Amino acid sequence: MKRFFAILVAVVLVGAASAQTKEIRVLLANHPYGELLKNAIPEFEQATGIKVIVESLQESQLTTKLTTEFATGSSSVDVFMTRPLQEAKMFYKNGWYAALPGYDFSDFPKNSLSVVTFGTKTYVVPIVTEWQVLYYRKDLLQKAGVEVPKTLADLEATAKKINSPDVAGFASRGKGAAAVTQLSTYVYNYGGLYLDKGKAVFDSKPALDAIKYYGRILGNYGPQGATSMSWENIMPLFQAGKLAMWTDASVFYGQIIDPAKSQVPAANIGIANMPAGPKGSSPFIVVSWGMAIAKKTKNLELAGQFLTWATSKEFAKRALASNITMARNSAWEDKEVLKVVNPDLVSTRAFAAKNGYPLDRPYMSAVGEARDRIGELVIESINTKGGSTKLEPMAKDLVRKVNELLEDTGEYGVY
Repeated sequence: MKRFFAILVAVVLVGAASAQTKEIRVLLANHPYGELLKNAIPEFEQATGIKVIVESLQESQLTTKLTTEFATGSSSVDVFMTRPLQEAKMFYKNGWYAALPGYDFSDFPKNSLSVVTFGTKTYVVPIVTEWQVLYYRKDLLQKAGVEVPKTLADLEATAKKINSPDVAGFASRGKGAAAVTQLSTYVYNYGGLYLDKGKAVFDSKPALDAIKYYGRILGNYGPQGATSMSWENIMPLFQAGKLAMWTDASVFYGQIIDPAKSQVPAANIGIANMPAGPKGSSPFIVVSWGMAIAKKTKNLELAGQFLTWATSKEFAKRALASNITMARNSAWEDKEVLKVVNPDLVSTRAFAAKNGYPLDRPYMSAVGEARDRIGELVIESINTKGGSTKLEPMAKDLVRKVNELLEDTGEYGVY
């Protein structure tokens, strides 16, 4: 009998301990917002008593890990960062997002919500809005006696004039699929698109002219090994003073002026609107990151608490004050926050909001495969400095392959 009661007490104690254990698993991207959030998690834990098991991964690794775990039914993920334009269609179709019926979305731009809403339900909270900008070294342009480039012709001429063995005149992403998002603005500024009315059209003359330009300027004036570089490879070069100009997402501004990370004084770093092409300037402005709850979470209430905290107005203001370009309208309207935000960051956002394009990649379920295809063109163009005679036939073949992807998912001709 004594042994029975001992076992009973042990079971009760284990049950009580289990009931008191509040724990969730959160997957974050290796991104300025993800890093800021990760550092703030102890505040959430102390306030709620919820233990957060957090993992940080590079963006492609994050997508791969989530896809693998969800597809195999082995996932214990509760909350995760997600790229709406990259994976929302696929994740929604596969039933991997939990709907968020109780969340207040009134503080977000409608176009931000359009890429995370399916039917009448919204599945992802927009976190970061990004638009493409031109980062440049004020001191180097001044020394060379040139103005900030206003057109793509100006950009190429300035890159040529400043380029040297020690400092590359220009950089942008060249690593295949990773380059597609940054190439997008060049395509738009030449008058092209990736998709039009549910069909691939990046073999058009305007799109090909943009791809040739991108390859020419990067091939001639970019850093060594440009075709293996994404933003995480380029930013350290800019921080080390090895680049004169760089076109990429606005979200990186905070890191390139951080004196703990950059050897270039913040006073020497400028931000400008993307230079105009033959058809003007239409930089992408997109929801690059959002946060979602896993459909099969066993901790829905705890996950909801974390999501609400991590995407709150207060956290958005804190992030914007750290130069992370948040999606919430209220953060951009807060007078105290705007006192510490670079006016050029604010003005380029306003320009992009008025003139920009809301996509930076083909918006389709098989977007990863489509980016791989377009990335082949980017690499061919960079390696040949825009002069490859293979680009046009390659583009026609790759357009056919992307259209096949659209047909496979039932999205061909659907818009």
